[in-house]
Amino acid sequence: MAKEIVLTPEGREKLEQELHELETNKRVEIGERIRIAREFGDISENSEYDDAKNEQAWLESRIAEISQILANATIVEAPKRSNKVSIGSVVTVQTESGDERVFTLVGAAEADVAAGRISNESPVGAALLGAKKGDAVTAEGPTGKQIAFTIVKISR
Repeated sequence: MAKEIVLTPEGREKLEQELHELETNKRVEIGERIRIAREFGDISENSEYDDAKNEQAWLESRIAEISQILANATIVEAPKRSNKVSIGSVVTVQTESGDERVFTLVGAAEADVAAGRISNESPVGAALLGAKKGDAVTAEGPTGKQIAFTIVKISR
């Protein structure tokens, strides 16, 4: 059975925009690169042609992936009034060392750790899911070390 794909409305919109960009502008751009590369002659030793064909393969693969995600995703709205962490929640936590970190809990398809958007399937995201303000939560970090933190604030 396939794993459930969860998206926030913002995540769906972002994927729809990326899909539109890839299907319109990028397809045309790569098609033009392939056409120009073919004009160089023998395509068996034409690196420009090979590069453009490889990029075209990646593009079509990404288009198929996004289309699959959008077709099968469950769109989850964050509840307006809830004191528990759910997908779409913006959670402020305090680490044992006193540092504060802010995470937005999202589905795996839209996770971006650098932007503070963590997946509900990640160890930290799974530990936060369902917790309330004031709860002490422990999760296993990427190195296997236990990370403990306290939920300071939950917003939407």
